[in-house]
Amino acid sequence: MALTLPPNDEQELLTRAQALSGLTLGEIARKAGIQVPKNLNKEKGWIGLLLEHVLGASAGSKPEPDFPSLGIELKSLPINYSGKPLETTFVCVAPLVGLTGVIWENSHLKNKLARVLWVPVISEREIPIAERIVATPFIWSPNIEEEQQLAQDWQELTDMIVLGKVEQITGKHGDILQLRPKAANSSVKTKAFNHKGEPFLTLPRGFYLKTVFTQRLIHQHLRVE
Repeated sequence: MALTLPPNDEQELLTRAQALSGLTLGEIARKAGIQVPKNLNKEKGWIGLLLEHVLGASAGSKPEPDFPSLGIELKSLPINYSGKPLETTFVCVAPLVGLTGVIWENSHLKNKLARVLWVPVISEREIPIAERIVATPFIWSPNIEEEQQLAQDWQELTDMIVLGKVEQITGKHGDILQLRPKAANSSVKTKAFNHKGEPFLTLPRGFYLKTVFTQRLIHQHLRVE
C-alpha cells in the first residue's frame, strides 16, 4: 500500500479529488492496494479512511483538519441516486465538561467546518460497497448566513450542556446542527454534570450536520434538481 504524499495546495487537493469522480470505491481501492470490506457494520469509517489515504490526508486521529497544512477537513457524504444525503454527517466530539471560556469563535466545531472538502458517494443500500460511485467533490466554507446558523445552533446546544440538560437534548434541537450519542457501544461513558452541578456518567456526544443542511450544499454546488 503506497503512501500518498499530502497535496501542496488546495487546487492540487481538489484536482486529486475530482479525478476520483465517476470511479467506484472498488476501482479506487484496487489502485491503492486496499481490500474492500464485505460490509461496513464493523468498519463504518472505511470509506472516509480510503479517501484520506488516496488524497494524502495526514492528520490521522489528531484533533486538527485532515489536511493540516491547508486547514481543510475531508468529509465523505453518502447520497442516493437523486443526490439526497442518506444520513447525518459527524463533525466532531462534543465536550461535555470544561466549557468555561469556550465560545463559537474558538470552538473545535468552527475550526473543523472552516474549510471542507466534500466527497459525495452514491451509496444506496442495495449497491455493494465496491460498486458505490464517487460523485463530484467540491470544497466549501460556510458563508455568513450558514455560519450564523451554525453558531446559533452550537450556542443553543452548548448552553443546554452547561445548564446540565445534556440528557434532555434530542434531534429536534438545532436547525441544521444536532447533538447525538457518539460511542462504539452503550458501555462507553464520559463525565457530565446535571442541573444541580453534580457529576454523572453519560454516553459521549457528537455534533452532526442534519441532512437538510448537507442537502442544501449538494444543491448549491452540484446543481442537483
